[in-house]
Amino acid sequence: MATIPPSPEHAAHRWFAKGLDDLGHAERHLLDHLMQRKLVAENINEAFRDDMSFGERLADKVSRFGGSWTFIIVFAAILAAWTGLNSYILHRPFDPYPYIFLNLLLSMLAAIQAPVIMMSQNRQAAKDRMDATNDYKVNLKAEIEIMGLHEKLDQMRNDQLEKMLMKQQEQIDLLLKLVREQGE
Repeated sequence: MATIPPSPEHAAHRWFAKGLDDLGHAERHLLDHLMQRKLVAENINEAFRDDMSFGERLADKVSRFGGSWTFIIVFAAILAAWTGLNSYILHRPFDPYPYIFLNLLLSMLAAIQAPVIMMSQNRQAAKDRMDATNDYKVNLKAEIEIMGLHEKLDQMRNDQLEKMLMKQQEQIDLLLKLVREQGE
């Protein structure tokens, strides 16, 4: 894990190469969580679901049903029944060809269904933005943690090299001592 700098200002300069005041909202949030060693990942679906109003839940359900094969099959069956009744079965059809009343009902359905679907799409876009922000924070934290691991590995390698050099120097000193003793 990355070692925590002593102050948020120092951490901002170290991890983001910016001053504390220059950080964006997501970076500031991440910095706070890093300084406190907290998780940054959030369950966006749960948070998003908890904030939904009745109208938003209804719009999502209508949109989900309106974009399904069930809706298409039921709708095709109703249209076939309507035209079959008014063209072939009823002697006095309530909506004779060219089905003006059916056209009126279809227009009203489209006028209501389109805004409901747009509301649902807007909510999905807002959720996607929340997902993207969460992904950014998680990726940024992972990058900082990886930088910290690299620092630790570099420090371990340097310590190991330093110990090896010290051992080598001891061996050279011993060899020199042996050579001097042999020469005497």
